[in-house]
Amino acid sequence: MNIILYIIIFIMGSFFGSFLTLATYRIPLNEDITHKHSFCPKCNHKLNFLDLIPILSYIFLKGKCRYCKTKISPRYFIIEILCGISFVLLALTLEVNIYTININTIYNFILGALYIVFLFLIAGIDKEQHYIDKRVLVYGIVVDFINIIYEYIYNESFNINRIIIYFIIMMIVLIINTYEIKKKGNDSYAINIILLCLVMSLFTYEIVTIFSIIMTLVIIIFYEIITSILKKKQKDNSHLPIAFYLCIANCITILLTNLILI
Repeated sequence: MNIILYIIIFIMGSFFGSFLTLATYRIPLNEDITHKHSFCPKCNHKLNFLDLIPILSYIFLKGKCRYCKTKISPRYFIIEILCGISFVLLALTLEVNIYTININTIYNFILGALYIVFLFLIAGIDKEQHYIDKRVLVYGIVVDFINIIYEYIYNESFNINRIIIYFIIMMIVLIINTYEIKKKGNDSYAINIILLCLVMSLFTYEIVTIFSIIMTLVIIIFYEIITSILKKKQKDNSHLPIAFYLCIANCITILLTNLILI
């Protein structure tokens, strides 16, 4: 029975992954992500249900649009699989078991899944568009708020002072960011990275964020070394997708931390 449960969780994760590929494409364009029908970005043909089945549609259509035969980027396929795997790993680390499942486990899984969605959105938009979307950061803050409310109600050792300090820091950073926008006319990537780290710390605690930052630095160093050795030319050397690497590192750190604590 647990195998069936985890298959369902993987399918659910892959559907979220499919939605995330749509969201990372439309959010930077300020397009609707909930009501507007999915379509091929090349021929603009509306996609039907058979075109939108995560993973399977890509395989059966051989990575091409059913209507114009344009090749579909493999990132759609990869993100759907990775999101499905992430949901399964989250369930495993939280010891989700059909025989012993309870409200607390369900809550932790749902909130963890929502947080993983946040990480995927930030990472996807930064990788493709080279910026951190404030609306996605707000979504992350909402997830933090839900977690804070739950912890406040059910956790006797909940520290409200920690939360107050974080939100004071966050407000100061936002004020500085507003000043930077007015002064320079554009958003500050560095300040948004700080906001991202604050959102991460509120949800996962400081130690996880610190390990995530360390892992990010290691990933970037190895990437730069390998790139230098292979002498691979970058299309755009002006932007290093730090948020992309940071979100990957944070996701891995959370899963490993949960696994160690089992």
